[in-house]
Order: sequence, then C-alpha cells, then structure tokens
Amino acid sequence: MSESGQLSPFDPTEHPHRRRNLLTGEWVLVSPHRTKRPWQGQVERLPSDGRPAYDPNCYLCPGNPRAGGQQNPPYTSTYVFDNDFAALLANGPRQDISHSPLFQAQAETGVCRVICFSPRHDLTLPEMSVEAIRQVVDLWAEQVTELGSRPNIGYVQIFENKGAAMGSSNPHPHGQLWASYRVPQEPAKEDQQQRAYYTEHGTPLLVDYLAAELAAQERVVIDNSDWVVVTPYWAVWPFETLLLPRRPVRALPDLHEQERTTLAEILKRLLTRYDNLFETSFPYSMGWHGQPTDGADYPHWQLHAHFYPPLLRSATVKKFMVGYEMLGNPQRDITAEQAAARLRQVSEQHYKSG
Repeated sequence: MSESGQLSPFDPTEHPHRRRNLLTGEWVLVSPHRTKRPWQGQVERLPSDGRPAYDPNCYLCPGNPRAGGQQNPPYTSTYVFDNDFAALLANGPRQDISHSPLFQAQAETGVCRVICFSPRHDLTLPEMSVEAIRQVVDLWAEQVTELGSRPNIGYVQIFENKGAAMGSSNPHPHGQLWASYRVPQEPAKEDQQQRAYYTEHGTPLLVDYLAAELAAQERVVIDNSDWVVVTPYWAVWPFETLLLPRRPVRALPDLHEQERTTLAEILKRLLTRYDNLFETSFPYSMGWHGQPTDGADYPHWQLHAHFYPPLLRSATVKKFMVGYEMLGNPQRDITAEQAAARLRQVSEQHYKSG
C-alpha cells in the first residue's frame, strides 16, 4: 500500500500472487519479493561422478545378476524387464473392497517394468546420442502399445527418477513403467480438467495453452519443428518444464517417425541445459501423461511430459516441499518467467564435453 493509502499497482515480478494449474485445478503461491536475485547464492561445482562404462556390481548392467536373482542378457541398446520388486501385481482381485464410507479401499492390479536406457553405466540421457535416445522413445511407445492393449490395464505411466536427490537407488541410466487397472490420481485430475475445458470450448486445453504460450514467448525455453518446452505458468518446482507436441497427439504410439526423432533431439537439448545450469548431473522426476488405455474415446487429451527438478540455487541447494507446501498449497520464490529466462541462457553444449 502506498503512503496515500491506495493499493500499489500489481506487479507479478514483485508482489505475491496465486496461479492456477489448468491441468489439476490446484493453486501455487508465487512470492517473487522473497528473492530479488534468485541465483545470488554460490554455484558449487560437484566432483565428477567418474562412473565406469561397465560396473560388475551393478544389477542393471548387461550380463549381471539382478537384485531379485535373475540375470540380465548382454543387451547392447535399450532393455526392458519386469520389475523384480513390483509395486503392482498382475494377478489378483480388482473390486471395490470398501467396508464403510469412512474406510474406503479398492484392490489394484498391474505391471511394473524397468527400462534401461543404455548398456553404458556411465551415461545419462543428455550424454547419449540422439540416435540412442530415439531408441528409448520407440521403446516407450512400444510399451504403451503392448500393455495398453491388455483388457486389465487402464493406464500406462512412464517415468524416470534421476539422481539420488529424487530417490534413485542406482545411477545406471534407467526409468520405469507402472501400468495399472485404474487411472492414477494425477492423470485422473488432468483428465477431468481437460474434459471440462473441451466440453466448454470444443478444443483440447493443452492445444490452446501452447498456442497462447507461443504467442507470449515469456515462458518458452526451447522448441523445434514438432515440440515445444515451456516453464508452465503454474510451475511449482524452481525449474519445472512441460514438453508439448505442436500438433494434437493423444499418446506416445501416435507419434510419427519424424516426431520421434525430433523428440529425441529436444530431450537431449533440454536435459543438457539442465545439467549445464549448475554444472552437475541434474536430478529430476519426469513422466509422460497420455490418454488412458481403456479403449474409450478421449478427444480432450493432449500428450505431454512433466519435468520436476528440485535444485534451486546451486548443485547442492534444493527446494523442499514442507510446512506451508504440505499444509496449505505449493509455494515458489522465482517466477516461471524468471526460470524460463535462466534456462534459455544456458548452453546446449554439455559442460562435460567442454
């Protein structure tokens, strides 16, 4: 409030405000006044991880025994196998097992798999070639097609937890796939929001959102002929990004040949920028959200990938979701526009190759 008692004009770079996540209907509190210079802390270079190309003690390396006792074949590209310690089991009941309105439960079934991106123990996705990343893209699509065609699978969730900061217990480049009978909570919220928008406007929410982001250009990080990466207007994590196809696409298997190659290319560019931001192997959780696989029609759905990295000021300073975030709603200090600008300034030549 000014000295005259009048409210000051709103400035989104200075004043706290809430932004609504169109995909979930939830809110994030943005408090840009808390950190005038969000990257003023020291940028610390971590020691090189120095991993070997092959680790005889790694249960994901080619030819090695896994933690569950099975043995990996001598694979030479991507490799997928059923998780030895799966969170979901294929055989079992799937009915509602609630005993009262106060104690509700449902039996759940599904399939969990591990996807090794490369036989090389010492690589991560940004250090792999575009050709090798394209093999990962193809495997993602194949898995959605295979498991999504099963009558007892309603959703296929592909994701990667990269780095110990995000709970990864093995540095070998890998991701996971959990295919479940029911649609999980996050894509279910997105389905509801996209459906409501499509009913009202007649066009997919994320198609219109991308058009608005391309017109504004404030939060666009990188793009190519088929894909665009933005820091979403409602971003929660400091350097969160959203990867979107330029044309309407509902699921990974629907991608054309060129789109799969350009997807591999933009993944390498984005993840290299992440690594270069603080010159470290940038931790994150990422995942694909596509339409459910129950056979119903989903004209409101648009394929997209979320990237949720926790680092805030340096390689050793990260954002924690605690206190107000757990009990009120998520909060961030730097705006989405500031984060996008910072990512745009980063080189696409990997710092290790320099």
